[in-house]
Amino acid sequence: MPIEKLTAQFVQLAYCPAGKSKIDYYETISGFVLEVRASGSKTLGIRYRDAHGRQRQYKIGNAADISFEKAKREAQKIRSRVTVGENPSEERQLTRQVPTVEQLAARYLEHARSRKRSHDIDERYLRVHVVPKFGKLRITEVTQADVVAWLDHKVRVEGYAQATLNRLQVIFSLMYKLAKRWNVPGADHNPLAGLNLPNPNNERSRFLSSAEVQRLKAAVEASPNTQLKHIVALLLLTGARKREVLDCRWCDFDLERRTWTVPLAKSGKARRIPLSNAAVSELRALPRWNGCPFVCPNPATLRPYTSIFNAWDTARRQAGLEDVRIHDLRHSAASNMVNSGQSLYVVGQVLGHAQPRTTQRYAHLSQDTLLTAADAGAAAAGW
Repeated sequence: MPIEKLTAQFVQLAYCPAGKSKIDYYETISGFVLEVRASGSKTLGIRYRDAHGRQRQYKIGNAADISFEKAKREAQKIRSRVTVGENPSEERQLTRQVPTVEQLAARYLEHARSRKRSHDIDERYLRVHVVPKFGKLRITEVTQADVVAWLDHKVRVEGYAQATLNRLQVIFSLMYKLAKRWNVPGADHNPLAGLNLPNPNNERSRFLSSAEVQRLKAAVEASPNTQLKHIVALLLLTGARKREVLDCRWCDFDLERRTWTVPLAKSGKARRIPLSNAAVSELRALPRWNGCPFVCPNPATLRPYTSIFNAWDTARRQAGLEDVRIHDLRHSAASNMVNSGQSLYVVGQVLGHAQPRTTQRYAHLSQDTLLTAADAGAAAAGW
């Protein structure tokens, strides 16, 4: 390698000798290096030894794109960083290894498929919301300001619910946390760390009155979906979750002992649901198909419904209950139990709540029952 005192004029006149693909001109003291290729391209850089004594070369830029003086100043800065133990070449290599958000999302989903029951929901949220917005960016390029503006736009402009906002935030943040655990380059930067978005209390509990139940009953019985009336009845009579009813099998039920065993509940464990006489009667009235293990299958496929929203939406509108969600049937079942005098502990056990605080949303109903009892007692006292 020819040793030369590099100057702007030398760089301008330097050429690659015939028969060679490239040649390097090198300053031994500063480590400044000029690489000249047979094509005529010239690259300025600096050569140094890292903390382990290995020789490294850091490309500063093409001589056609950067002035000699600017390149030399940059070389001096890099030399100073090397002196204090840094390794600019390795840092640049790591920076190039930083994945895009789309690449991290793909790895996250591969991890989620083997560990999360709701991985299909995560996949949809990433595909529909996260990747179109941030997919092409490196994970270090996403700023907290970007995330805040994006989530705000989702709610204010696109009209998404707060629950969607919360889910997006949880999935996006978990991606970065796992990336850090996996030692992914750039994962020390988490734009969602410490992010506290306004979270209005959107906890919503809608309870059906007796009159509303009768209107809903008439509507589902008139539905072209002949299974809808059975599904809605079981939801209201057991307080089970929608997917628990849609996926249940006959082998999960013991009608003599009036118990329903959900093999894998939301908590990740099996749970037992006590069956009222009304629920047992409803189950006995259900149609059955030979060889079909499911309780409420789609008659056309004899498989669980993927969705019953269209049939449900038509029925609730016909009943004048546009604001009632399927999940409100579970709330109504809880309301009925509380108003009949059952304790919050008992209601929580029936619903399968893992935490007592989840059942606390029905505490005001319990208070109403107590007040009714107090009024009845006062009236009986005749004071």
